[in-house]
Amino acid sequence: MDTKANPKDSMKSTWRRLPQDQKNFNHKIIDLLNVHHVNLEQEVPVHSKDEKVPYLPQWSMNLWVLFYGAIPLLIHQGYAELTGKNLGPFAAFNLYFVAFNLFVIYEVHILRRMGHMYGFLDGDKHERDGVPDVGVAKVVQSLYKTTGSRLIASIYLTYSMSDLPTSMNWKWLPLEIGLYSVVLDFWFYWYHRLMHDVSFLWKFHRTHHLTKHPNPLLAAYADHEQEFFDMVGVPLMTYLSLKLMGLPFGFYEWWICHQYVAFTEVLGHSGLRVHLTAPSTFAWLLQVLDMDIVVEDHDLHHRKGWRKSYNYGKQSRVWDRIFGTCHDRIESAAGNVDYENTVSIPLF
Repeated sequence: MDTKANPKDSMKSTWRRLPQDQKNFNHKIIDLLNVHHVNLEQEVPVHSKDEKVPYLPQWSMNLWVLFYGAIPLLIHQGYAELTGKNLGPFAAFNLYFVAFNLFVIYEVHILRRMGHMYGFLDGDKHERDGVPDVGVAKVVQSLYKTTGSRLIASIYLTYSMSDLPTSMNWKWLPLEIGLYSVVLDFWFYWYHRLMHDVSFLWKFHRTHHLTKHPNPLLAAYADHEQEFFDMVGVPLMTYLSLKLMGLPFGFYEWWICHQYVAFTEVLGHSGLRVHLTAPSTFAWLLQVLDMDIVVEDHDLHHRKGWRKSYNYGKQSRVWDRIFGTCHDRIESAAGNVDYENTVSIPLF
């Protein structure tokens, strides 16, 4: 790729070394939030491809998602019981918007710590890409749009002032968590695959593929057209699908389901050199059917793919397995995983 002819395609990232007086507003926002994928002054361990990959079990990730997902629900319920009033849609948006952003930021902090402990995939060949000098503003703008657009749509479609978090239908929730990620991935799979296969659509997706070794912030490195369908279109089709199935899918159920999806999206772009099955109540079944997704799957989608790619799903490999677009794992191959010495994602 000729970045001299197309300077906007450059993935060169040097801005973090700039003096503070040379950094602009967008640089300082990323610095302030400290959402860097690595600490420049701290060593990252490098592993060869055939070194065993540590295993991270389901319980650790489920605990993390449910613990932090429950916090705004408890705040919301507590407010209602203390005041005798429910939050209006605008207030609810702000509560869950702030909570969602704080949890994603903290997840990035946790993944950075883990990266310095366990290293990154393909680390013996290439370090993780940083946010490119030419794309800092794009990333910052995308972060706000990404975190806000889905929440706005969900508030509009599902929020009711007559319902409180305690009205959540708990007996349906495990089924909804599992189904949500699989159904969402169906719509995402075909939207994503068409973005690769159709020339007219590829021009809106190619920016996201400039990174071959992404980090969590580069999950949001994309053109506006892609962002709209990814952030609004796919979740909308998922919501309508679950409603057509007759599930009692209200705002609070959506919130929990979305925490699982967002956690996996951030994790899937981290390149963290650990083996895991994305958290889900269906994880056990997906493992049995060899349809589970691990960090390396989406990493290979970026590393090995351009117009022609593999591993189009982002929450599972259900649809990749059915439609024959799975790529063989390398470092996370079955014989290369250390299941005896497990690791966990820190809660704090």
